[in-house]
Amino acid sequence: MAYDSHNVFSKILRKEIPCQPFYEDDFVLSFSDLNPLAPVHLLIIPKNNYISFDDFSEKASSEELAGFFSAIGKIAKKANVSQSGYRLITNHGEDAHQEVPHFHVHLLAGKPLGSILES
Repeated sequence: MAYDSHNVFSKILRKEIPCQPFYEDDFVLSFSDLNPLAPVHLLIIPKNNYISFDDFSEKASSEELAGFFSAIGKIAKKANVSQSGYRLITNHGEDAHQEVPHFHVHLLAGKPLGSILES
């Protein structure tokens, strides 16, 4: 499957759609989910065009991989959830309900983790 440059995250990265960044560096943009499932619900997206985790893990450079996963820890600390706990979720493909065809991770926290997906 080819990357769709018209997806909403691609438009956000090109600043065609505004967002309020929570965290940003050379590799990552993070912002609040518009339909949060928890008190803290952040989206973390790589700045380059990857469709899914499989695509990202296969094609991203070592620097991009390290930068992305390092940023998750920084984001958790900035959100003050690294001590209390958080859940990371990524979906791959239609059967897993991946709504946007741009690799992204959801960071959810702020209530007991067992109840996050039950609400």
